[in-house]
Amino acid sequence: MSMMISVADVCMESMVDGEGVRAVLFGAGCTHACMNCHNPQSWDIDNGTWVSLQYIFDDLGVATRKLLDGVTFSGGDPMYQAAAFCELAKMIHAVPNRDVWCYTGYVFEDLINFRDAKYELLINVDVLVDGLYIHELRDLTLGFRGSSNQRIIDVRESLKHGTAIEYVVRMF
Repeated sequence: MSMMISVADVCMESMVDGEGVRAVLFGAGCTHACMNCHNPQSWDIDNGTWVSLQYIFDDLGVATRKLLDGVTFSGGDPMYQAAAFCELAKMIHAVPNRDVWCYTGYVFEDLINFRDAKYELLINVDVLVDGLYIHELRDLTLGFRGSSNQRIIDVRESLKHGTAIEYVVRMF
């Protein structure tokens, strides 16, 4: 049996969940319970629909949509289903010119120490938006994140240097 992800929702075209034109996969399952979360219905893994990785990959058009820059994992928290999201990230990276962004309530410094499926997912994403959403720190002027404590991290550079390195967002 192939791996499955409990999917809360899908957005086929977004320009607010990472750079460029992105498909967004909202996984179900999250235990952070951030106050005023924009997607609380995704907290319960049973609120999602179980779908195979291949179906998700095909449905998002990762290999066929010419204008697609990449896929963003959101939720819920993709780290709740880290092993399956990790395999999906590997499938996406097998297609030229596709990147993977991942939103999580965990912070980079914790993820590099887990050495489990969460770490495996981390090393298979390009950009990580980390940290809990904190309503008191909400800032609508920030790009690609909701509260000022959240960081946009260049995962490759960060792993190379052993510390979180901010991702430089391209300006168009």
